[in-house]
Amino acid sequence: MENQIKKKVNTWLSENYDQATKDEVLKLLQTNEKELTDAFYKDLEFGTGGLRGIMGVGTNRMNKYTVGFATQGFANYLKQTFPNKPLKVAIAFDSRNNSHYFAGITADVFSANGIYCYLFAELRPTPELSFAVRELQCDAGVMITASHNPKEYNGYKAYWNDGAQLIPPHDVNVIDEVTKISSVNEVKWERNQNLVQIIGDEIDTLYLKQVHTLSFSNKNIENAAKNLKIVYTPLHGTGITMVTKAFNIWGFENIHLVEEQSVPNGDFPTVISPNPEEKTAMELALKKAKEIDADLILATDPDADRIAAAVKDSKGEYILLNGNQTLILLTYYLLSQLKINNKLHPTDFIIKTIVSTELIPVMAKDYEVKCYDVLTGFKYIAEIIRENEGKLKYIGGGEESFGYLAGDFVRDKDAISACCLFAEMAAQAVSNNSTLYKELLKIYQKYGYYKEDLLSITKKGKEGLEEIKQMMVNYRNNPPKEINGSKVICIKDYLLQETKDLTAIKTEKIDLPTSDVLQFFMEDGSKVSIRPSGTEPKIKYYFAAYTPLTNIEKAEEIDSALAKQISAIKDSLIQ
Repeated sequence: MENQIKKKVNTWLSENYDQATKDEVLKLLQTNEKELTDAFYKDLEFGTGGLRGIMGVGTNRMNKYTVGFATQGFANYLKQTFPNKPLKVAIAFDSRNNSHYFAGITADVFSANGIYCYLFAELRPTPELSFAVRELQCDAGVMITASHNPKEYNGYKAYWNDGAQLIPPHDVNVIDEVTKISSVNEVKWERNQNLVQIIGDEIDTLYLKQVHTLSFSNKNIENAAKNLKIVYTPLHGTGITMVTKAFNIWGFENIHLVEEQSVPNGDFPTVISPNPEEKTAMELALKKAKEIDADLILATDPDADRIAAAVKDSKGEYILLNGNQTLILLTYYLLSQLKINNKLHPTDFIIKTIVSTELIPVMAKDYEVKCYDVLTGFKYIAEIIRENEGKLKYIGGGEESFGYLAGDFVRDKDAISACCLFAEMAAQAVSNNSTLYKELLKIYQKYGYYKEDLLSITKKGKEGLEEIKQMMVNYRNNPPKEINGSKVICIKDYLLQETKDLTAIKTEKIDLPTSDVLQFFMEDGSKVSIRPSGTEPKIKYYFAAYTPLTNIEKAEEIDSALAKQISAIKDSLIQ
């Protein structure tokens, strides 16, 4: 065992940690050195999604002490940043095991540091926490959630006063403050009950009212909405608290819950992983939809910031839309409706992440609005919104990983508003004797057929993390000259912040924060992006291919051809 790990283990065994924690550390020391090493070899760090890790003892685990240290460091940074000011924070939690407990610890430490806490009484979605930070004029916020990760995980999303997750330099500075804490005794653990206010329904009402302002409903849509048969599953998460209420306000009455998944449960007993990106998580919803012949299937992940949807294809069979298709449909709906209602202006803008579909900027150009490209992580979308406040108007933005945000009253991805907009979009299609599948094909016919795919390779533990780092080094030092027989004509390296145009033999600077991401653009229009996950022990490959679609009748044939092309790209790149 490395000396650094031994030192951390001895600290947890000798300092003022509770006896149950010490007993668990001793047990690992005696029986499982590999797991002990993984639990202590590093400290949890803020990534694209904040603090996130497997629950258990250790500095590399989510537990009372890592939550306490993070909160103390956050409190210290807030007091330094806003001196001589009464500070306020909002705290919420999802349905995961220990989420309520960790939220309580967070309130304990903040209040012990003299910071006023608005603590949600019951589980609530991440977007509502973001809304509460802004609505209550807080200086910061914390959401206890591990989003869509497996049940062993939990997390701590930290928010700034604009309702967005921490971005540089704040995220790094908070970690710096955490690392300065050398002893558990430096954390103030005793709650000041006078500084903790329990909140709930009053924020729900204000939030849902804002969500409803996004509606484009008219008489035709209202009639279709009442009859639209929707199957909805919250996947044992927080969506159950808000989505059905929002549907009711928007006029959707024919809602069918997946009952087995409608009760919040941190064990997520009906799924392998509560990730709506994975088909297995949607099996019960698909089954129910077939039973009742539903028009639309919608799902939200445990903290209700991600949306998944399934629609009927031309054969009447349900197909799960990927995140890019969801992004395309929602963005097109917003732009087209704003234009129809004469509310679209050249000062409007949309946002996508660099690994999301390239159809979005093509669409933006057609509607004569600006499209920003940002790094992966919704905090970067929020940053662009903040930078343009008072100058340009934000319409909507999203990422391929099933996150979308319409409007700016929330500053994180919001599956509640996305579900409502998606359902309204389906109702409008029905009122026009169409379907969402047909509408998607019309978009492809107009702008070209863009097909994307994602491959995630998991490398667990310390060794896995080191292997992922080496893979990125290898790709960077020995980039492919061609992929699937097509010449690489451009390389974007977001770590070096440079774009290499290999045809003109020139290099340009990328005006984005540094990030360990590589992108290869090929002569045939295909694209590959590679990045380590900021929240999971994975390396992710994003594949994209494109071809014109002149005849909708050829859509399936085109889709199959592009799928084969992407499969060949995978085989060519990953040995």
